Amino acid sequence: MLVILKKNSSTPPFLLVLPKWVIVKWNISTSESSPPSPIMDLETGISQNHVKRESWKTVLTLAYQSLGVVYGDLSTSPLYVYKSTFADDIQHSETNEEIYGVLSFVFWTLTLIPLLKYVFIVLKADDNGEGGTFALYSLLCRHARVNSLPNCQVADEELYEYKKDAAATCLTPKTTFGSRLKSTLEKHRVLQRFLLLLALIGTCMVIGDGVLTPALSVFSAVSGLELSMSREHHKYVEVPVACIILIGLFALQHYGTHRIGFLFAPVVLMWLLCISAIGIYNIIHWNPHVYQALSPYYMYKFLRKTQRGGWMSLGGILLCITGSEAMFADLGHFSQLSIQIAFTSLVYPSLILAYMGQAAYLSQHHAIDSDYRIGFYVSVPDKLRWPVLVIAILAAVVGSQAIITGTFSIIKQCSALSCFPRVKIVHTSSKIHGQIYIPEINWTLMLLCLAVTVGFRDTKRMGNASGLAVITVMLVTTCLMSLVIVLCWHKNVFFAICFVCFFGTIEALYFSASLIKFLEGAWVPVALSFIFLIVMCVWHYGTLKTYEFDVQNKVSINWLLSLGPSLGIVRVRGIGLIHTELVSGIPAIFSHFVTNLPAFHQVLVFLCIKSVPVPHVRAKERFLIGYIGPREYRLYRCIVRYGYRDVHKDDMEFEKDLVCSIAEFIRSGNHEPNGAKDDLESEDGKMTVVGTCCTHTDGIQLREDDVDNIESAGTSELREIRSPPVIQPRKRVRFRVPDSPKINRGAREELQELVEAREAGIAYILGHSYVRAKQGSSMLKKLVINYGYGFLRRNSRAPASTLSAPHASTLQVGMVYHV
Repeated sequence: MLVILKKNSSTPPFLLVLPKWVIVKWNISTSESSPPSPIMDLETGISQNHVKRESWKTVLTLAYQSLGVVYGDLSTSPLYVYKSTFADDIQHSETNEEIYGVLSFVFWTLTLIPLLKYVFIVLKADDNGEGGTFALYSLLCRHARVNSLPNCQVADEELYEYKKDAAATCLTPKTTFGSRLKSTLEKHRVLQRFLLLLALIGTCMVIGDGVLTPALSVFSAVSGLELSMSREHHKYVEVPVACIILIGLFALQHYGTHRIGFLFAPVVLMWLLCISAIGIYNIIHWNPHVYQALSPYYMYKFLRKTQRGGWMSLGGILLCITGSEAMFADLGHFSQLSIQIAFTSLVYPSLILAYMGQAAYLSQHHAIDSDYRIGFYVSVPDKLRWPVLVIAILAAVVGSQAIITGTFSIIKQCSALSCFPRVKIVHTSSKIHGQIYIPEINWTLMLLCLAVTVGFRDTKRMGNASGLAVITVMLVTTCLMSLVIVLCWHKNVFFAICFVCFFGTIEALYFSASLIKFLEGAWVPVALSFIFLIVMCVWHYGTLKTYEFDVQNKVSINWLLSLGPSLGIVRVRGIGLIHTELVSGIPAIFSHFVTNLPAFHQVLVFLCIKSVPVPHVRAKERFLIGYIGPREYRLYRCIVRYGYRDVHKDDMEFEKDLVCSIAEFIRSGNHEPNGAKDDLESEDGKMTVVGTCCTHTDGIQLREDDVDNIESAGTSELREIRSPPVIQPRKRVRFRVPDSPKINRGAREELQELVEAREAGIAYILGHSYVRAKQGSSMLKKLVINYGYGFLRRNSRAPASTLSAPHASTLQVGMVYHV
């Protein structure tokens, strides 16, 4: 019933009073609307209308904050580098050639890898502000079309993140070799799979480092107790204390780092100032001429004297760059300039002074009772030993926290790109982007970390294990960077070859020195990475086969049209959300459902939630919405796009955004109003980009209230027709529709039906597939699908958890997939 409320105004508002007290309101005005206010993306915390301009104050603040998040692991490396280097392979002699050679190697390794490679080159290869192994892979996916995601669309390339790449650089390589390389990658699936495998290997090694780094850092910090008690008592105290600290560290993860994160930067800053001050003291007091050892000539003398033992000791020297990859991996939380300033102005000088100070002390102390006297704490003055021990333990905890958080983040990225089983992701902070907690991964890391600590009980084997994981990730980054230089930066292939040859040779030397110690602890990251790699490959393969089955068995649109507007079934009040992985066509689950239960909701939405190979999708580009069949069928397809670092909203916010976006799609009229059948549902059917509620402030806004009694509209001239009273409270849904006199009668009726359906409630219909290998499959495929993929599906989170769908509104439809 349409009721017109008249006022003494030339622009009367129209108020449509719907049954069940559902109100759709049009404010028709001839005055110019006020300019929209800047839009804040509530999911990413990024202002979309604001151009990011960092002042020096902001840059310096970010540089200070990066100390606690990025450099905790790298800053604690002086605790164990010399101790691991002089463990077995070389001996500290009175000629000092060994200690000077090690110092020279440490200096040039820190200068060439973290400073030159990462700070000045790799940091520039960010994926729209994000860094890490998957960021490089995502960058290559967009420039060479080697995306492993099955449900990618041409419309995804119209996203702002894609266009930002195109605005900065042409997506087509300018060089002849770059064009041939791009064409070769796009043609050969084997090369695409190898590229994905390379990215997964780097990711698995990062996860392995998440196990080894906390154990090594905390154990090395606690080892300072060895100078305060006898050797016999020390071995019974060191391991239990380290285990207690590690258990406490992992037990506090569910609170989120934002609660104690403000302490991280001061702790690392205090630690850096402490080790640099001790280093300066040792240089002045013991050996002011130790700076001469920075000459590369001492590396030559070191290798000439030690030969094979010196080469094997490179596995301990390698530990001085542990944590360098964090500069790139945590780029999304800071900026390039802030990370560069923090490293060049504070971290790098402090580490060099610390290593020089230790070398200066050791160069004057050759009477060493046992190898543990080579460690960090022996060079600390006696009066400062206990305060330094406390600061070292705190710094080790901060460094461990950084790698644990990074492990959570990279597993989330893998899960978003269908390379890891679904896990529960808890966002511990509503204000700080990227602060997440994954319970299953947290407790798995803790058990593995305790096993490494109790099993090895010394920094030598822990260092061998950690070193191999670190250098493998760096080698993967070097390989991917060479492709980025050619395909994304469009540089001559000569630059890529120089990059690979220079840095690849250095890293290959360290890699060989670490791999030779396979039986002395280096097998741990290989075993862990192999297990995680098998899990990722099995999950990715099973997911692809499941999607291929969906595509091959999707229902024809002609079958749907033959059913008529009622679809041959009873249409009940409410909205039915049918979750599917398909971006086109009708999933087999729909026909399976209506065949066995011939009733469905009056409004049906085929919902596809997918990830795209960009870090973030702006809120105004979140939804792709279109019709399936004529509009009187009330069938919609909604594709929700997220970046691999985006935060998924909870169920209530998501439902509100979804309904509001469909209403905005209906109002905007960017579709065929007559529902012509020639352009209804093709493989590339017409879809409209619609943002979330917060982005179209000048469009339809949704308001929902739980009410027992409907109050009057505030005027005596409004005539009302009351619905029959109900006992239970109902939800009142109101759309505020902007000035738009072009809304036709059909659109008004469609909006009215949508609001009625929303008031009745939303039901989630999810497919629960039982995946089995089809007859005639090889034994390996049966083993992977029936047992491997089946086991992972049974022990991972259900799609309902991914959707955050309320259990009371969820209906699962079982089907057997023979892939």
